[in-house]
Amino acid sequence: MTLRILIADDHAMFRSGLRAIVETQTDFDCVADVADGRAAVAEIARLRPDVAILDVRMPKLDGITATETALADPANRTRILVLTTFDTDQYVYRALAAGASGFLLKSLPPEELVAAIRIAARGDALVDPSVTRRLVARFTASLAPTETHSHATQLDSLTPREKEVFVLVATGYSNTEIASQLYIGDETVKTHVSRILSKLGLRDRVHAVVYAHHHGLVT
Repeated sequence: MTLRILIADDHAMFRSGLRAIVETQTDFDCVADVADGRAAVAEIARLRPDVAILDVRMPKLDGITATETALADPANRTRILVLTTFDTDQYVYRALAAGASGFLLKSLPPEELVAAIRIAARGDALVDPSVTRRLVARFTASLAPTETHSHATQLDSLTPREKEVFVLVATGYSNTEIASQLYIGDETVKTHVSRILSKLGLRDRVHAVVYAHHHGLVT
């Protein structure tokens, strides 16, 4: 299966470098590279790539607003990765809330960028744990636990086993670690995770972590 990738960065040389890395992979297809956030939103809507890589700081529309705009359409299943310098881009929390699947440092080695794209496309792990887990922790620490009737109803739709798996996912366990902890197979874990995301209306594991923290399931 070929993964369709979109790149958005206003620095032409950096954008070209990203494209060159993407095109080293025989199963990657860079369907577009654009220089501003508005063009990124338009091309994501038109091309529906599997993964879009958006720089935080771009003209016309910044990467955070572009993420919010592109993912406002619930039918859009594009996974968005946000490029950040982390130390200065504190407002990337907004991207996490908007639906971004992870964050990449601009200093990321090429092989790790390739791995991150594959992980985001699968939607089954946090991207660049050195960045995302710290951001998730800081983001969720600022949220007061919420327990509304609608969310309680959503959580009640989970089976006891799904709730066990959900808490372990939110705590940061991998599928293999969850399988070992609960004495079940990896494929069974994947099935549980898929059902949990579907029942709770979550895009991926990143947002499962945020949801669990936000609603007081883990601290």
